[in-house]
Amino acid sequence: MTDAPPDLTVLDPGALDPASLDPAPMLDPDGSLYVFGYGSLIWKPGFTFDSAHPALLRGFHRRFCIWSRSYRGTPEMPGLVLGLDRGGSCRGVAFRVAAPRAAEVLAYLNEREMSGDVYHRRLLPVRLLDGAKGGGGGGGGGGVRRAVAFVADRRAGSYCGALEPDAAAAAIARGHGVMGPNRDYLLNTVAHLREMGVRDAGLDRIAALLEPAG
Repeated sequence: MTDAPPDLTVLDPGALDPASLDPAPMLDPDGSLYVFGYGSLIWKPGFTFDSAHPALLRGFHRRFCIWSRSYRGTPEMPGLVLGLDRGGSCRGVAFRVAAPRAAEVLAYLNEREMSGDVYHRRLLPVRLLDGAKGGGGGGGGGGVRRAVAFVADRRAGSYCGALEPDAAAAAIARGHGVMGPNRDYLLNTVAHLREMGVRDAGLDRIAALLEPAG
């Protein structure tokens, strides 16, 4: 008799303590830390990882739902960045990090993702889609792993919810922050998703509406 497959719509309760950098509660049973990337982490992770796997997260989808008043915009002319918002599903990348480097990677991610108080750090089940083993001697190919993911906080002042595509495109076209033009953030994400064989209809629609670069 085999166990029933896990229900990927059942999410671990609550947000993880954002102040805790203890990796032990966040490691997958295979002994590794997994980080789910759905936006800029896909093309600029900024940390050392042992392997990267196309992965599916259910229960959340990728959306431009967070105003950016520093990284990709200014207070006077905010840009937009992606968040994981409730409902649907999301194709992204699960980065596997060996346990000895887990604390260092968590510290880096906390500084990068949590400084603006716009995300919850969650531990969510993702399914690996490449048939690769998770590493650390655990599990078979295509299995489910527990991954750290950064989910949009709907209570945050920067949360803007579902904008119409033309409004999102207009904000992205004019947004420019300390990390550069907002349009680069969008177009890099779209390009890397396409390299993975992923077409995100929402992002493609916004990209098609972008005003020409001035």
